[in-house]
Amino acid sequence: MELSNKYVITINRELGSGGKTVAKLLAQKLGVPFYDKAHLASLEDKEGLNAEEIERLKAKKRTWWPDLKKIVELGGGFAVSIYDNLPNIPVPEKNDTDRKFRTEQEILKGIADAESCVVVGRCSFVTFKDHPNHLNIWIQSPLESRVERVMKKKGIASKAEAEKFVKEVDKICEDYVKRHTGASRYDTGNYDLVISMKDKTEAEVVDIIMKFLEQK
Repeated sequence: MELSNKYVITINRELGSGGKTVAKLLAQKLGVPFYDKAHLASLEDKEGLNAEEIERLKAKKRTWWPDLKKIVELGGGFAVSIYDNLPNIPVPEKNDTDRKFRTEQEILKGIADAESCVVVGRCSFVTFKDHPNHLNIWIQSPLESRVERVMKKKGIASKAEAEKFVKEVDKICEDYVKRHTGASRYDTGNYDLVISMKDKTEAEVVDIIMKFLEQK
């Protein structure tokens, strides 16, 4: 992957691994926008963007995202998720429709056509597998560490309850990816770089990624 050309870096991660924080820090380090489920949901729900509207925009102009970005006043990109201050960690909906998934994919592709970016989740390791200048990253962490992190984030006192929550989300996420792509997010063959968060801080992981990019 070449940083001198337009690129997309995808961060796919386990809940409670700290992968989302890594993605934000990496985007800040690279000076590019950061996108996650919250941003896509905002575009779909608040701006009424759907697959049909995207097709109309594409018919008018191939790289439609820059103009739309100005219209909805998103400025220079998303450095912080609009949902970050909510008390609960968002859980993937079980009733996501194929149409919603298609809209997300079209939005992501439109963004990547127009600018370099860091994308978290949303089956992005499949979405951009054929992108000419991409890097797919998988971030994982020991279950015990993930449970502790979720307990702090959600204010869950019971370790058993937090572990149950983590495992439920793991299953929902895996089912979602398999349903829409036929792939498994746990298949490390889908990634260019696999990182364990064990005994590492988010900043240290960002440094690992940056060194990997320099070598590439």
